[in-house]
Amino acid sequence: MSSSWKMHPVTQLFLARFREFIRQPEAVFWSYVFPLVMMIALGLAFRSEPMEAISIIVQDGDGTELLAESLRGSKSLIVSIGTELQCRQQLRAGQSELIVVAETNNSEADYRFVFDPTRPGSVHARDVVNDVLQRAAGRKDPVKTTDVAIAEPGSRYIDFLVPGLIGMGLMGGGVWGVGYAIVDMRIRQVLKRFMGTPMKKPHFVAAMMFSRMIFMIPEIIVVLLVSRFLFGVINHGSYLNVMLLIVLGAFEFAGIGLLIASRAKTLEAVSGLMNLAMVPMWIGSGIFFSAKRFPEFVQPVIGLLPLTPVISALRQVMQEGSGIAMILPEIAVIAAWGVLTFAVAIRIFRWE
Repeated sequence: MSSSWKMHPVTQLFLARFREFIRQPEAVFWSYVFPLVMMIALGLAFRSEPMEAISIIVQDGDGTELLAESLRGSKSLIVSIGTELQCRQQLRAGQSELIVVAETNNSEADYRFVFDPTRPGSVHARDVVNDVLQRAAGRKDPVKTTDVAIAEPGSRYIDFLVPGLIGMGLMGGGVWGVGYAIVDMRIRQVLKRFMGTPMKKPHFVAAMMFSRMIFMIPEIIVVLLVSRFLFGVINHGSYLNVMLLIVLGAFEFAGIGLLIASRAKTLEAVSGLMNLAMVPMWIGSGIFFSAKRFPEFVQPVIGLLPLTPVISALRQVMQEGSGIAMILPEIAVIAAWGVLTFAVAIRIFRWE
């Protein structure tokens, strides 16, 4: 590195930010350790396992024992017997997914299912029990079907989750890492001192953004490596495309953090603005569940949130193996957010 670059304002400010960061254990923890803890905790909580047996309860009455014995022949069911009051209590408490009531009608066995249709487990229990009873009564399927169970990497929840956590890390690191740091400098009168130096505003802004990007990229690489070796998460696309999206996402959210901090004078003000910007993305951009779950009329708005194209493009590359041509619309939105926020922040930024 030449002496002119060593003394350049961007270089010196970048080095100062780097030294300040590594001397703060709490900053290192939230940047590098916390994302790993969250990924490991959620990966273990939602790991792929065979479905547990379904708990159901048979209401006491005529034919109860025979009905219960028939249902116990299925390995998918855990069957108990109780009074009407006990059945209702267990269903309400979630201890049983379904109540089965045997009724006699003209010497023929009829069955009544009592369940909550808003609970997926109850609906599944109803279908399983109905199938067991129909087969016990002699039903035969007119069409032969075969079940093939797969546990292929790429189809699990952890494979869906990792791109969302990467996007969340980029958002939090950029918005908080840049926005909070600038306002803290403004409060400590550091920015006021910079105003009296030959350093230009674009130099300061560029150094803040580059330093945050340098911190975020190793953080994301660590998440990718741990998810690969601990949970077997496979990237079905190109790692170059993943790195491109990480760099663009880091630039985008550093720009948003810079814009938020351009005029804020207190930590309370910048915290409120950052939460105002981030909460809609936490909820709507699909970190933990698909953004497609929201109604159709809000999809255009969700699609324009800064985090949505980042996560969508990462999932397309990592889960579907999409090439660069397939994610060009998302790249265009990400780049537009980055350029727009950077340009506006430069224009409205104030030292004091």
